[in-house]
Amino acid sequence: MSLLNEQLQGQLRTIFADMKNDMTLAVFTQKDGCETCEDTVSFMKEIEALSDKIHFEALDIDADQERAKAYNVKMVPSIVMLNDKKEYLGIKFNGIPAGHEINSFIPAILEVSGAGEALPESFLNQISAIKDPVNIKVFVTLSCPHCAGAVQKAHKLALESPMIDAEMVEAQTFYALSDQFNVSSVPKIVINDQYEFVGNQPLEVFLEEIAKTQSA
Repeated sequence: MSLLNEQLQGQLRTIFADMKNDMTLAVFTQKDGCETCEDTVSFMKEIEALSDKIHFEALDIDADQERAKAYNVKMVPSIVMLNDKKEYLGIKFNGIPAGHEINSFIPAILEVSGAGEALPESFLNQISAIKDPVNIKVFVTLSCPHCAGAVQKAHKLALESPMIDAEMVEAQTFYALSDQFNVSSVPKIVINDQYEFVGNQPLEVFLEEIAKTQSA
């Protein structure tokens, strides 16, 4: 069953016309024990069909272990976005980006294609000072209207810094991980599995928490 009706398909074709370069949706699944893998693959193929600049690649987390390690993929389904040079820019979606999360997924496609907007210089200066690796997990639910904004901010930071790996985590699909980090409300942002805050906070808050992870 299609997740996109004809009207939405038309809207997305118009949006994707602004893409600058090609990009790839590399989707990691596994044969057994993954309830949402099939739906995620179907959804990504629907998205691929809407622009000749979007390419779908099917990967298996067990068979393609080296690729999974390179992209820090540890769960399935996981969608890794690659640019036109097949480079990983630190943007991942763990779980199907349906519901409200399409509002973070579509902008991410545009950003990875090179069609994003630049951040103010004050933010770029702070981001350039990041020297130690940073992992940002943004826990979401598909019914959460505020979660996409937090995911977008995390992904934007990843695009601007090779030290940042940012991933959406669909809380209900990955219940054990959500339980590990005591996710009771979303969006919940966890940085380096240690520092955390809740809500679609301003970019300044993300950077303040990231600063705590950096060695003096």
